[in-house]
Amino acid sequence: MNSLRVAAQRTVSRTTSRCLSSSAASSLDRMQTVENFDSVLERFAQIRACAVLRTATSDACPKAMEAAIDGGFKIVEFTLTTPDCLEHLSNFRSKYDDKVMVGCGTILTPEDAEGAIDAGSEFIITPVMLPDVIEWCKERNIVCVPGCQTPTELVNAYRHGAPLQKLFPGVTGGPGWVKAVSSALPFLSINPTSGVDLDNAGDFLRMGAASVGLVAPLFDPEAIAKGDFEQISKNAEKVMANVREVGPYVRRKV
Repeated sequence: MNSLRVAAQRTVSRTTSRCLSSSAASSLDRMQTVENFDSVLERFAQIRACAVLRTATSDACPKAMEAAIDGGFKIVEFTLTTPDCLEHLSNFRSKYDDKVMVGCGTILTPEDAEGAIDAGSEFIITPVMLPDVIEWCKERNIVCVPGCQTPTELVNAYRHGAPLQKLFPGVTGGPGWVKAVSSALPFLSINPTSGVDLDNAGDFLRMGAASVGLVAPLFDPEAIAKGDFEQISKNAEKVMANVREVGPYVRRKV
């Protein structure tokens, strides 16, 4: 009888522990739904290109991003190195909610991620592979796309919980490198950002990239400095036409 009683107590203890663990997880601050997590990944798979903006002045930021959206971009990323980044992000999220997916980049800490989510960011981008940020996001059903430079970093990012892996900076071989790595490691969903331009974005996608990010080739620094935002729109139109030719991405199971 004593052994049965002890066994029963252990069962109750394990059940209670699981319930407490589940309760703690469900009460995490800034928790998102699984459906929201899946929706963000699906939009990346359908649209396949993100406008990544970094400007020297606050005034240029909304004008440049508006131009990219006018040119056809439906996924955009504001970077924390831009003055008043979170204010601009919040404004665009309010203006384009459900029409344009808005994220935040150059996130370096969980605290950075908290601020971005509070401002309305729908996904998180880091410039390097930061396990603490990836895991913070994973616990809360937030899509995190960490920067990685090597196949080892790409795999480690995936193992820590990143459903998309940003290839940054650019690598020698470009689209061919992506093909080689994605063929050898087919569970990865690689998102090149550096080295992608208006002409080769479609090549990266055809060679196995899940999506691409456009930085300086889209947001031409000279055009921004001159206030020529019409050129930004033209750049956006050109690259999005190339991206649409390839079609949607077949998502990997996360």
